[in-house]
Amino acid sequence: MEIFKIEGGHQLKGSIQPQGAKNEALQILCAVLLTPELVTIHNIPDIVDVNKLISLLKKLGVKIEKQSQGTYTFQADNLNLKYLESPEFKEDGKGLRGSIMIVGPLLARFGKGYIPKPGGDKIGRRRLDTHFEGFIKLGAKFRYSREDHFYGVEADKLKGTYMLLEEASVTGTANIVMAAVLAEGQTTIYNAACEPYLQQLCKMLNRMGAKISGIGSNMLIIDGVNSLEGTEHRMLPDMIEIGSWIGLAAMTKSELTITNVSWDDLGVIPSVFRKLGITVERQGDDIHIPAHTDGYEIQSYIDGSILTISDAPWPGFTPDLLSIILVVATQARGSVLVHQKMFESRLFFVDKLIDMGAKIILCDPHRATVIGHDFKSTLKATTMTSPDIRAGVSLLIAALSAKGTSTIMNIEQIDRGYENIDERLRAIGARIERVKA
Repeated sequence: MEIFKIEGGHQLKGSIQPQGAKNEALQILCAVLLTPELVTIHNIPDIVDVNKLISLLKKLGVKIEKQSQGTYTFQADNLNLKYLESPEFKEDGKGLRGSIMIVGPLLARFGKGYIPKPGGDKIGRRRLDTHFEGFIKLGAKFRYSREDHFYGVEADKLKGTYMLLEEASVTGTANIVMAAVLAEGQTTIYNAACEPYLQQLCKMLNRMGAKISGIGSNMLIIDGVNSLEGTEHRMLPDMIEIGSWIGLAAMTKSELTITNVSWDDLGVIPSVFRKLGITVERQGDDIHIPAHTDGYEIQSYIDGSILTISDAPWPGFTPDLLSIILVVATQARGSVLVHQKMFESRLFFVDKLIDMGAKIILCDPHRATVIGHDFKSTLKATTMTSPDIRAGVSLLIAALSAKGTSTIMNIEQIDRGYENIDERLRAIGARIERVKA
């Protein structure tokens, strides 16, 4: 087991480039199953969750070759479908929530798709109903084994239909879209997710020969085709990592430049950080954060009431950055209410921040009020455990701003979503060391 040792309280300086988007990668990699032809993908992040999915695809029989750092070719022309019902697959699929998205492509192309109950972050209930209800509406038969928590869908031929999704699930929408592109006739998906990574998937599928319209809206119309071709695709930068570096710069009073951020795909992220008083400057396609030597002040509403920052489906603020917002607010001037609507266990890491001296009131599983220190009192170093990817990085940012040496355990959770994070942080002056426990 490895841990991070972090000596906090030092200013950082320089530039950092975000990795390819984790959440896009999990969708795009599953889409290679839709064609027997060669697919080339660039800017794939070298992180645990993505590498697990690549390994699973390889065991399924996809021919995979690494061309250079972040660039791979995939060819799914001779798959081993027997692997899907093997004990090995039942074990492999459990370790990665993104594995659910192989079901749609397999169902569309081969008439069957299976998955064990997938794992992932322990951040509350994350239902799979949207995925399977969509497949059933397309004509698939659903089966579930309670004994080993194994899901399956089968169909001789999928048929297009109209569906109104109960929730705008990103992975659910992606899975249904990948099934519908090879279905017979037209499929309309209303209340579809429309975040940039889902848009990227739809654009890639259209380059492969799919017919998807309404991209970027909450209504997708898909005219099914008989087959798809190979293509080439480049991942967007990871918006969650971009938000993490904005928060890191503010908390450590550092001057940082975040390069090649695909600014137009960031939505409300820059404006939400500005509400905390952080200066976010656009320089071409880069973000520049000047050193906040005088701190930063949280805005209040025009009637003087406390600012509330909450998550919502795109184009609302992503839930993956609320942990970062909460940590950054601990050193702001003023107070903020953080409302995590989508996952009921995601705020439970605040006890670790309270141990470090943060003033946080956990109102209930979904809401926390943060009273900022305005840097008059620094956070104190401590030993903590990373509970999930985003909370883990939030604690890492807290440790880099804290006085003294902190220890973070269970750092595989951080490695699941952030590529070589310790090396990249050392390059901008962070004092962080990865050591064997």
